[in-house]
Formats: sequence, structure tokens, C-alpha cells
Amino acid sequence: MSDLPRKAVTRTAKLAALPLGFAGRATWGLGKRIVGESAELVGRELQQRTAEQLFKVLGELKGGAMKFGQALSVFESALPEEVAGPYRAALTKLQEAAPPMPTRTVHSVLAERLGEDWRELFEEFEDKPAAAASIGQVHRGVWHDGREVAVKVQYPGAGEALLSDLNQLSRFARLLGPLVPGVDVKPLITELKDRVSEELDYGLEAQAQEVHAEEFADDPDVVVPAVVHQCDQVLITEWIEGIPLSEIISDGTQEQRDRAGQLLARFLFSGPARTGLLHADPHPGNFRLLPGGPDGEDDGRLGVLDFGTVDRLPAGLPTPIGESLRMTLDGEAEAVYELLCAEGFVKETIELDPDAVLDYLLPIIEPAHVDEFTFTRGWMRSQAARIADPRSPAYQLGKQLNLPPAYLLIHRVTLSTIGVLCQLGATVRLREELEEWLPGFVPLEEELEEALDEGLEDDDVAGPEESVAGA
Repeated sequence: MSDLPRKAVTRTAKLAALPLGFAGRATWGLGKRIVGESAELVGRELQQRTAEQLFKVLGELKGGAMKFGQALSVFESALPEEVAGPYRAALTKLQEAAPPMPTRTVHSVLAERLGEDWRELFEEFEDKPAAAASIGQVHRGVWHDGREVAVKVQYPGAGEALLSDLNQLSRFARLLGPLVPGVDVKPLITELKDRVSEELDYGLEAQAQEVHAEEFADDPDVVVPAVVHQCDQVLITEWIEGIPLSEIISDGTQEQRDRAGQLLARFLFSGPARTGLLHADPHPGNFRLLPGGPDGEDDGRLGVLDFGTVDRLPAGLPTPIGESLRMTLDGEAEAVYELLCAEGFVKETIELDPDAVLDYLLPIIEPAHVDEFTFTRGWMRSQAARIADPRSPAYQLGKQLNLPPAYLLIHRVTLSTIGVLCQLGATVRLREELEEWLPGFVPLEEELEEALDEGLEDDDVAGPEESVAGA
């Protein structure tokens, strides 16, 4: 039995069957209606069967198919409720689990990469995987020094499978598009393909995780597990215990939802400023809520996992994002339009009405306009409907805008994070995080005034003698 269905013909056949299955079920639904069954009942059954087939195939194949499913899952909150219901359970399954790799395969990879005496490196090693993802699965163990560890083992043939799946998925991206209105599936698949070699390289992942672990080592709000050992196809990190965000989405208290949402927003915007890297895989399976935050055991910290996909931003998030966001909130239509043109969001051959562009942007950035904002599935659906409806002015204008390559990953990560916040139903002080971490959001003169004020306050705290000595 193969540990990962990776023969091109087998995987292609499984994926190619998906659009045929969609068509077959549509015919089945029509037949049911002809014989008199309720259209609403048939519709629900049809959606359920479609969801079951789609995610069964994506989950079985792992690789790029599952990667695509995970990327898609964070946009579930954009679906109309009557459609979202049947899909939700199937989507969230992809965020935490997949069929496991056989134990003998795991052992052979460990023996090949860590040596035949690999068991001596561990005090304990659990054969049953604790979690499975698109290119590897995680086993819990105890390292020889007594530390609890997560042992991530890459599926043999993962790279070939990943590219094969994504190439096949791109061929019928148009059919998958309606699953999530407002999301253009083809560029999403292209961008996932561009990241394949990087994600397969556990050396790069270890470097990115080490940078984050060092920066957030004493952080009261965010926990990044340290890297213990890394080699080809194997990455061993410290184990962290906590509640997966997928569980908080389904069963969490409002306090947990709000806390997780606030810290997720904080990590998204503070990470690039503090590390020069953007964690670029924000699906709920990669985050945990841990006990023991700054105000005690009940105040959770955010545990962050999986640094296989990052965007390298040495200067932090681009300043034009903060500047354009601030000017949009201030209603400066002409200035916003000029900046968008300069950054390539509006091509030279296109001419748009600055006021229309402002009207297009304002509803999307509503969460940054107020002191705190409650992200809901309803709000996400209203935005998706506005942008995806061909009769809408927003749809017509959106089609004329361009997304420069440098902003592609930032855009997807931001959109995905908003999707997770809407799944959480979290109330978040987003503006507070933007003011603290997003370059350009606070005008330079205001930043200088704040810095001067802080300097004066420090002098006051130091006392008159120390201030004189310092002078």
C-alpha cells in the first residue's frame, strides 16, 4: 500500500473526477425535483454530497489538494449561510486532520534521516500521529534531554504530489470558484505553486521558526516553540499544549474568541515589524490558545506553529499599505488614488474615478475605522457579495484594479486572517494594532510627537538629579 497516492495517473484521476461528480449530482438533483421532492431539501442534500466528495478527495490526497483545501477553508465565512452549513464541518476537518502515513513509513524516514539508532534520541516516541498536514505529519515525543517535542515528518514524494495536484486543480479552477464568492481561485493556486519548493525545505522553515522563537521568547502574548533539531524531511521542535483555534471556532467562549482574535491580529501586524518575516499560512490548525497570559492562568497566550511559508519583509510591512489605509479613512480620495497608481494597483492604461475607488475601499476597511470591531460571518458575506456580484459597481471597479506581485502574499494572508476572525466572531481592537505596528498608518509627525512625549515622561520618572546628570 502506498503511503501517499503519488502516481500522477492515480492522483489526476481522483481530482478529475471532482467536476464530473459535481455535474452528476446536479443531474441527480434535477431528477429528484422532477419527481416532486422539495427544491430546498434537494439543494441541501446536493451541497452536503458535494462537500463530502470534495473534501474526502482533498484529504485523501494530502499534497497540494489538501493545501488548497486548507487555503480555501479560511474563506468559509464568506459563503451564504444556507450553503455554508453543509460545507463547514467538512472544511474544518482539513484544518486539523488527514489520513495518517503508515507507521513503517514514518520509521523508515526517521531511520534514513536520523540514523538507524534514531530511537536512542528519544525517551519516548508516539507512533500515532498527533496531527497531519498537507506535506507532513506530526508525532509527539520526549527528546533525550527530557523536553516534550513535536516531530514533523515529511511524506515521501510530497513535492511531486504537491505540484501534480496544484497543476490539476488549476485546470478546473473555474468550477471550484463558486465555492467561495469573492475569491479568485486561479491566482490562489498559482501562488501556492510558487511556494512549493520553499515549503518542502525544512531548513528554511527551521530558520524562520528560530527567528520568531528568539524574538517572542519573553513575550507575554505570543509563544513560538523553539527548534530542537532539523534535517532533511524531519523537523523537531518543542511541544506546546493548547486549544486549537478550530475548537475555539466551534465551541469556544466569547472571551476565548475575543482573546484569540486580538492576539491573531497582533501577531499578523507585529511579526513583520519584529522579525522581518510574515507568517503566511494563517489557517486555524496553525494556532493554539495556551493558558497563562499576562493576567494569569485564565488569560491565554497565542501559540503559533508551522513556519513553512513566510514572506520575507526586511523592512516590515510596506509603508504604502499604512499610508493608503490612513488616507482612505481620512477621505483623501485623490491622494489615495495617486498612491495606488504609483504602487501599481492601477495600471497606466486604466483611468478610474478617485471617489469611486474610495467608495470601493471604505466598506472593506471598516474594522480599522472604529476603536473596536466585531468580525462576523454576516459582515464577511456582505463584503463578498458586494465584490462578487457582477451587477455591483464594486465588482466592475474591482475588475479594473491590479494586485502587484510584491503584495500578493500580504493580500492573501490579510484576507485569510480576516476570514479566521470572522469564523471566531471576535471583537478586536484592530485600530490599536495598526497604530502600534503598521508603518505609515500614523503620520510621521505624530510618531515624532509621541516619541518626544515618551522621552519627557522618562525624564520625569528619572527625577531631577538624574535628568541634570544626563544633560
